[in-house]
Amino acid sequence: MGYEPFVRRELEGLAEVLGPEKNGGDSDNVLRNLPEWLETFPADLVHLNCGLHDIKRPFGSSSNGIPRFQYADNLRQIFSHLVAHKIPVIWATSTPVDEKLHHQNKSFDRFEADLEHYNATALEACREFGLEVDDLFGLIERAGKSAYLLDDGVHFKPEGYQLLGREVARVIRAALEKLRLK
Repeated sequence: MGYEPFVRRELEGLAEVLGPEKNGGDSDNVLRNLPEWLETFPADLVHLNCGLHDIKRPFGSSSNGIPRFQYADNLRQIFSHLVAHKIPVIWATSTPVDEKLHHQNKSFDRFEADLEHYNATALEACREFGLEVDDLFGLIERAGKSAYLLDDGVHFKPEGYQLLGREVARVIRAALEKLRLK
């Protein structure tokens, strides 16, 4: 994850930040690999997102890589697994894209409207499970996505990853404090 080194540095001495070496990919992949990841990285808390890989569309297609109904089902299964293992979960909304830049520089599309629908779907599932939400989408929108996105329209400049990392660390720090007070 591009912002993970910033999170690790911000939480040094407070929490050990662990995660898969490769990007988790779409929600199918997260669901499939979650048991192994939890075995490899025992967790006291999970900060999680998937969605940007789910909304991928081949050029000219009207179908997302993972249909929204399947995305919703995958998230419910992921959340159920984590809750069953009594692991607190913080869901991060998917970050904004610049669909024009993305279309010009990638071999597939990601559309802002799809992202809005998938974020809304994820938030609905979070409400069902009573999960905390880290609104990374809102953070980047308020900060001005054009100042932070690379020319591919989806990845971030170092200062964007730093902004995201600080926010993620802030939310994790607060959640860990709540857990310690229980």
